[in-house]
Amino acid sequence: MLTSITESIFCCLMGKTTSVVLPVESSDGKPADGFELVEVKPGRVLRVRHILPERPATTEAQPEAGSSVHCKRKITVYRNGQLVIENLGDVLHSEILQCQNGDVEHCSTVEVELSDYTTAPSSPDPKPAPPLPTSDQQKAAPPPRRRRRRPKRTVLIDTERCISSCKGTHSDVALFFIHGVGGSLDIWGSQLDFFSRLGYEVIAPDLAGHGASIAPQIAAAYTFYALAEDLRAIFKRYARKRNILIGHSYGVSFCTFLAHEYPEQVHKVVMINGGGPTALEPSLCSIFQLPSCVLHCLSPCLAWSFLKAGFARQGAKEKQLLKEGNAFNVSPFVLRAMMSGQYWPEGDEIYHAELTVPILLVHGMYDKFVPIDEDQRMAEILLFAFLKVIEEGSHMVMMECPEMVNTLLHEFFLWEPDNSKKDTVTTVTADEATAVQTLAVSTGTPKVNKPLNK
Repeated sequence: MLTSITESIFCCLMGKTTSVVLPVESSDGKPADGFELVEVKPGRVLRVRHILPERPATTEAQPEAGSSVHCKRKITVYRNGQLVIENLGDVLHSEILQCQNGDVEHCSTVEVELSDYTTAPSSPDPKPAPPLPTSDQQKAAPPPRRRRRRPKRTVLIDTERCISSCKGTHSDVALFFIHGVGGSLDIWGSQLDFFSRLGYEVIAPDLAGHGASIAPQIAAAYTFYALAEDLRAIFKRYARKRNILIGHSYGVSFCTFLAHEYPEQVHKVVMINGGGPTALEPSLCSIFQLPSCVLHCLSPCLAWSFLKAGFARQGAKEKQLLKEGNAFNVSPFVLRAMMSGQYWPEGDEIYHAELTVPILLVHGMYDKFVPIDEDQRMAEILLFAFLKVIEEGSHMVMMECPEMVNTLLHEFFLWEPDNSKKDTVTTVTADEATAVQTLAVSTGTPKVNKPLNK
């Protein structure tokens, strides 16, 4: 700690930052152990770990047909901030995922209200009979209809999606692992080794300023949009026909972005401690708004705080995992720019509700960065979402419980819907019989994710 403080004082006096991250090149110029240096744009180089297993000649080139799912929903936003989602298509059952501590429930972690928006609001009379031709009842009916608000915006989604099992023997499947703020591709070490041994092609980049990627000394290089374009280039370079995105913390936002931009190529998504479906906006009162040299002085305290909040336990094993994973090992300038650059107003609840890809939500019970109600909110908004809570884990659950996370992810990759159990929730209205599942969500004032949680 004394050395760190001395370096930070020197940094203050000289007006420079220390610990600039630069890419590491192999001696023979060839990728070593699957590591590659990719120039996503002139002068912007990212380190990528790309493992392409050697498959036998009997590799399944053409996967099974899979199951077709009808994705249809109506998203209505009212001027008072209320969001109403009507699921008009297929409903997937939740027995797909079995793990040590129980089943994952499909969108059942929050209260779902089934209501009829073509009639008046509920009244004490349980019989929704047609109104009698009495003058008193004629006067009583109009007020509820006048209270009905006109929608500010309506989005209708109506498409068919084929969901199939993704095996390691399928050559058209690729797994993308995206880390969050302060991390690196090394935090996915257990997952990369596990799935590459199963035959999957895996791709894991270092974000700019992280790991061994180049660290530009300009804050504009670390905005959400700049990083998203980096990952778009990586995705377009390595993408196969069926791609699965796995994101952690802030990396979940980039997975959402890619799934929204490339709905035909993104087959499934895994969100690990990613937070709620709300727009990103940096906090003006955050500690990360302090000058970089001050953050450098505080770096030992910040590292200890991250260890305490990111892991369920703070023993020698966790400290070693933090060191091996190269987590929270970025320069103060990059850390400050990353936290200040988390501005993404488009990524609101409507943006997430438009996704039709199956999504697995993984949450560590002891996560102090992301409350569980945010992931529950995400499961409520998404069309096909399965929430799994790991009781032994925290924010870095994939490092704390690698076996459990690997098993859970593998089951999700292999899962495909059973058409024989496909179901539609039916609500019969007074005017016409229509199959409608309505999810009424009162959002009130739009909220934003605090950058610290990412």
